[in-house]
Amino acid sequence: MAEDEIREEIEPETVENQEEIIQVNTVEAEKPQETPPVPAEEQLLLPRDTLLSAGIHIGTRMKTLDMEPFIYRVRPDGLFVLDVKKTDDRIRVTAKFLSRYEPAKVAVAATRLYAHEPVKKFCKITGATPLIGRFIPGQLSNPQYSSRIDPEVIVVSDPRADAQAVKEASKVGIPIVALCSTDNEFAGVDLVIPTNNKGRRALAVIFWLLTRQVLRERGEIAPDKDIPATIEDFEAKISREEEEEP
Repeated sequence: MAEDEIREEIEPETVENQEEIIQVNTVEAEKPQETPPVPAEEQLLLPRDTLLSAGIHIGTRMKTLDMEPFIYRVRPDGLFVLDVKKTDDRIRVTAKFLSRYEPAKVAVAATRLYAHEPVKKFCKITGATPLIGRFIPGQLSNPQYSSRIDPEVIVVSDPRADAQAVKEASKVGIPIVALCSTDNEFAGVDLVIPTNNKGRRALAVIFWLLTRQVLRERGEIAPDKDIPATIEDFEAKISREEEEEP
């Protein structure tokens, strides 16, 4: 399933007609209004300062052609910076997409150490199936493997680190959602969330937001309510020895 098909199926006007909507909103803003329009920053799922302090916008010193549309600028030190509004938009689209599946049919892969705890929390709260640590070849594609799982969609925290999961999901035709930084490519990926996918705090914020938004889309919590777990609960707690492991 291609990314544009997913977005069109979920909420076509949100993504496909974004420029048209912006033009319409611009015209409407020029008309006399009794109530001033809500500032764009207030429409984010979390305050902009919170997102920036978590570093979700910080990419790498490399960029791919695939990620160019999500890059806001390049810093003097050479780091590419992602557009947090586009990250926010993709979290909303992804949550709407995932909410249509039976919870246990959503698998989430996390090879990177910093992604382990956020993925565990996401899966525990939403009912998704965690694939933590090294992805065992055949988990998706080998019918004879005793621990094989059969999800209907898979989320990967980094398409490079989780390359085996991406390869097998593509082989069996499972839609793939991926957290992608500026150096990632989209081969095999159907839906992208542009974000810092290597930072401890950034991963905690992204999975906390995705958890909350999925529950909101399912109607399990009100649109203005939070989940009981905090962002700190989603953040990886690892020792110095573990951090130094290759």
